Amino acid sequence: MKGKINTKKLATIALLTALYCVLSAMMKIPFIGAISLDLGYIALTVACGTVGVWAGIVGAVGCGIESMLFSPYGFSISWWFANFIIGVGCGIVFHLTNDNKKRVLSILFFVALGVLLTKTGIECYLYHIPFAVKIVKNFVAFCVDSVVMIAGIGVLHKVKPVYDRL
Repeated sequence: MKGKINTKKLATIALLTALYCVLSAMMKIPFIGAISLDLGYIALTVACGTVGVWAGIVGAVGCGIESMLFSPYGFSISWWFANFIIGVGCGIVFHLTNDNKKRVLSILFFVALGVLLTKTGIECYLYHIPFAVKIVKNFVAFCVDSVVMIAGIGVLHKVKPVYDRL
């Protein structure tokens, strides 16, 4: 069954989580303020296409470990939830279709759901920041993260045939 966890899938989740951490910690390209092009999202895109719904674990655990070990800002519960939502949502869609248009639309939808709604809502609640102020910064993060994940579809097309042969 595709939904069950097996050794191959577990090893892939662990490997992609580690890759997410390394890429997020070492390959950030500064953009605006604390927002950067986070190349860890390429690993998340590959996880969506290889391990499906389990990509939520890659996104959440990878984000948690990276932020606790390497981020000067520390652990962010809002990013943790956002990455979990993005990974689970896109993982389901990537599992159901190979159509790149649907995959791009799912990235846009679930990154918007994770970053614009969930992350913004959590941060507004926790830090008492007005929604109109926080949504502007998170909209920039949404755009940047979406671009990196969409670019990751090209990497997925190279990795997926190798993964399927294992």
